[in-house]
Amino acid sequence: MDKIQEAIIEEFSIFDDWLDKYDYLISLSDTLPAIDSAHRTEEYLISGCQSRVWVDARLDEGKIFYAADSDAIITKGIIALLIRVLNGRTPQEVLDTELYFIEAIGLQANLSPTRANGLLSMIKQMRLYALAYANQ
Repeated sequence: MDKIQEAIIEEFSIFDDWLDKYDYLISLSDTLPAIDSAHRTEEYLISGCQSRVWVDARLDEGKIFYAADSDAIITKGIIALLIRVLNGRTPQEVLDTELYFIEAIGLQANLSPTRANGLLSMIKQMRLYALAYANQ
């Protein structure tokens, strides 16, 4: 997982300003694994986000696979980054991972307070899925 985080840090380091980084985040929204339309419901909606964000997870052979969607393209890019790091990991790996790339690329510092809260809510939900699967 550190290799993926290092790759993300390197990708963002080529951009000098945050407008370019936001454009890159928007382009990442296309890489987001699609969520089943049946999971675009209140049950999967993350509270605390400025925009609407749905996250689902499934356990397959001991590894978690996430799917998500959002009605905001920057948020879709952010959740795509989180999924890129956490997808296909064991529940314990998800729980133990320090998502240091967020600070290293300056993401949280360059988000509005409500988007920053949303980012924390997305991470919390992904870890709650991992906790639930770890206790099965």
